[in-house]
Parts: sequence; structure tokens; C-alpha cells
Amino acid sequence: MHEPLTPAQPADVRAARPYLLRASPLRTLARRIGSIGALVCVDLAGLTLGLYAALAVRSLVRDPKPILWNLLWNRESDWLPFLILLLLLVFWQNGLYRPRELREGPGQVAKSVFLVAVLSLAFAIGTGQHFTTFGLYVAAALSVAVLVGVFRWSYETASGVAMRSLGVRRRALLVGEPEQVARLQASLGSSRNGIDYLFVGEVAPGPNLPALIAHELFDELIVADSGLDEEGMLEIVELAYRRGARVRIAPRTTDLMIERGEYVPGQGVPLFDLRPPILAGADWVVKRAFDVVVAALVLLLGLPVWLVVAAAIKLSSRGPVFYADRRAGLGEREFRMLKFRTMIAGAERGQAALEDVNEATGALFKIRDDPRVTAVGRFLRRTSLDEIPNVVNVLRGEMSLVGPRPLPLRDQALLQAWHRRRSNVLPGMTGLWQIAGRSELSFDDLVRIDFYYLENWSLWLDVTILLRTIPAVLARRGAY
Repeated sequence: MHEPLTPAQPADVRAARPYLLRASPLRTLARRIGSIGALVCVDLAGLTLGLYAALAVRSLVRDPKPILWNLLWNRESDWLPFLILLLLLVFWQNGLYRPRELREGPGQVAKSVFLVAVLSLAFAIGTGQHFTTFGLYVAAALSVAVLVGVFRWSYETASGVAMRSLGVRRRALLVGEPEQVARLQASLGSSRNGIDYLFVGEVAPGPNLPALIAHELFDELIVADSGLDEEGMLEIVELAYRRGARVRIAPRTTDLMIERGEYVPGQGVPLFDLRPPILAGADWVVKRAFDVVVAALVLLLGLPVWLVVAAAIKLSSRGPVFYADRRAGLGEREFRMLKFRTMIAGAERGQAALEDVNEATGALFKIRDDPRVTAVGRFLRRTSLDEIPNVVNVLRGEMSLVGPRPLPLRDQALLQAWHRRRSNVLPGMTGLWQIAGRSELSFDDLVRIDFYYLENWSLWLDVTILLRTIPAVLARRGAY
């Protein structure tokens, strides 16, 4: 806990000094300017080197002679200022220069770079530019997207380490009932996007709440689903703003359902018409085509790995290589999810005897040291290699690459009514569960994450989740 403010300070800080001239927002502004400047430099480096690499590849393909490196820019260098301006405008519009915790990752970078390529190609055609090959645009977009993504990842990693070394912390004050606050703190974890949290206090709703908020030092006020009335909520929000702090509210489940609501004009009260969370029409076609292409590539390119894993399973224990697990799929219909076998043969018959040692909450069954798991199976689970055969289910149309994780029938039967909305779309091989803490979160939190995915789906969200799943798996975050 920090020392409380002295009584000599005014009740309303803004009455003593304009908000924008206070130290806190000035420090924040300076950090934002520095962050944007660093990201711009990173992006321009990726653009320049990526375009140069594409020109080098084109030179090698067209004329396999020694490259005259200093002549590669003779013509294309005239386009560089235009491309720089276009890339910065597109990146800014797509939120890639937002604060660290809000800006998206590789998926949005790839989408933005390819939009820049399309816009520059359209401009070139419209102005009558002469082309020797259109392939340069594709090669340049690929190389720029890869380099910008790698450079940004390096920047995020290095700046995160630097902030932790310098002791930069996000001081957060949690408001809510003890049980809600405990769940919220566990869900938030110790950091967000590389900046560590310092939880300076936990305050329950009540008549003393405004006074406690007024005498606590914090950067963020995070309110759990505490049932505060409108007047009470507005009061504590106003107090936080007087302190120059940000206010964040953990949404109720119904708030997530309204995310894609359509406003219906009413008489005096605004009403929102909730659309069913399904993927239909063009969205379904795009997602299904993406699933089939990527799953087919994983199946073909991963065959050598499949053979090695199959041999390890057969040599380490008796039983089949694959295990067809009964799961609840689209519309809660049962299907057989294909996995590499990680347990002894017939392990499912022994689950009832282990219910008393279940370590998960809600409708989940997880044991960190499950005695039925084989040595090879433990490695496969830690690396998630046991789930690679799910691509067969994707090709069959029973699963998607990204979506709510399919539950075993035992877990599905324990769901509450509001949980079942997650079955309105195809289950996924991976999803927001895998990159948001996996088994470390409560089941209700995981369902809320599913709802967020359903209401905010896009192809680029799928790409981002797939790319972020890899480091989550390598870090073994939340895996049993």
C-alpha cells in the first residue's frame, strides 16, 4: 500500500492544476510519443529492407548474375516516400500505433501491409505506370509483413524487459466484492502486454468507497461486476478521473452479448437487438476456405512429425496410436475428435475414480499429474503435439482451426444454460483460451472469452490467434 494523500491537498486535483499539465498525463504523453516514434522507425526499417529484399529476389529470378546492389533502387526508390506515407497512414488507421495493451499483433500487421500493396498497385495502374512484373508486389508484401512483424516482436520483447528492469508498474486498484476481486485478479495475472501490475488495494462497494478511492495512489481503477448502482458507479469514476487515473470495467456476460448488438430506436429507452452469434454467408465461406487450405498444408507438411510421434507412442506403451475422443461439436452434436493417444489404453474407464482430485473448476476435468498419462503422452501434451490430428476433423468439417474448444461429453453435460451459446459455431483446434491462460482461468472466464471471439470474429483475428498460439504452447502457459 502507498501512503495516503495529505489533507492539505485539494479534493479535486483539477481545481489546482489543469489535468493535461499534471505530471501523470505528461509522463504518459512522453511515453506515448517515444513508443510511437520507436514503432515508426521499426516499421520503416521493415518496409525498406522488405522492399529491397523483394527487388533482390526479382533480380535473381530474372537474371541469375551477380546483383548490382547499388542499382536496385534506380527506379523504385522514387516510390519509397509515397509508400512510407501510405504505410504510416494505414497502420495508424488500423490501430497499430495505439497503446501497448490495445494494439494488435501479426495478424493486423499482415492485413495492413497487404492493404498498402493493393492501394499502391491501384495507384500505379491508375497513373499509367509501366510494369515489368506484378509479382514484385506480392513478394514485397510478404517480405515486408514478415520483417515488420519480426521487428515489432523484437521491440515489444526488448521494451517489456526494459520496463520491468526499470521498475515500471501499472498500479491498479480493484473494486468489487472479495470473491469477484479475487477472480478478476487471477484472470488479469501479473502483467498485461509486458507491463507488470502492482495491485495497490482491493475495495468493496459501500459507503466508505469514495473516501478510500480519494486517498489511494493508483494508475488504473478496475471495477469488477459488483452490482453498483448508476449513481455509485458515476461517483467513483468521477473520483478516479480527478486523480488522473484510467477506469476499466470488467464486463458482465450480457455486456459481451451486446457487443455486436444492433440499435433499435425506442420510446425513451434505447434498445439493442442481439444478433445470433453464428458465422453465415460470406463469413462462413471465407473461414471454411481458410480452414481447408491451412489444414491441408499442416497435414502434408507434418507427415514426418506424425511418423515420429506414432513410432514413439507404439514403442512406449500398448494400444493404438490415435485416440478418438467423444466431444460436443456444432449444435452440441457429438463427434469423434482425433488425437494422438497420451494415456494408457482404456484410461477413460478410470476417470470416475479420479473425480475427487479434479483440479479444474466448473465443467472441466484436469489433473496436473494424471497417473494415466504415459511418459511420451506427457511430452505430447506439454507441446500440444497430441492435438495435431485435429486437422483431420477440420477437413471433415467437424472443427475449425480457431474457435471455442470442444468439450468432452462429461464436461458438456455440466454446462449451465448460458454456457451453451458457445456451441453455435464449429469448435476449434485453438482459440483465445490457448493464448489467454488456458487452464489457469476459471471456466466462466473461459466462456466469456469464447463469447468475445464469437462477437468479434474476423479472418485476421483467426490469423492472430494462430500465430500467438505458437509462443503460448512453447511457453507451456496453462498446459496440463
